[in-house]
Amino acid sequence: MVTDIRAKLSNLDTSAQKARLVIDLVRGKPALEAVNILQFIPNKSAQPVQKLIRSAMANAEENYGIARDELYVHSIFADEAPTRKWRRFGARGRFKPILRRRSHITVILRENE
Repeated sequence: MVTDIRAKLSNLDTSAQKARLVIDLVRGKPALEAVNILQFIPNKSAQPVQKLIRSAMANAEENYGIARDELYVHSIFADEAPTRKWRRFGARGRFKPILRRRSHITVILRENE
């Protein structure tokens, strides 16, 4: 029986496009290796993703009794969250819209077979 261990991060203050650059580096890797990779990435979204994977690993240990060494990142993806629409006023009474994009990140860990 295959058990999926899920963890979700909502409303990360980074666009989904930028988060996917970090996420693509750890997909399919062992969970411990993924955490080590994310530790040395300078992107803004690397730390929250690392924290999310650690949370999923802790869920696996606590709820299912699965050791950290036996887990791998089965799937991880970033979806777009609601965009905050900001405004700034420009020259000649013009209106300059600014879009503050956010993202939802979901990670699914599985046990090695």
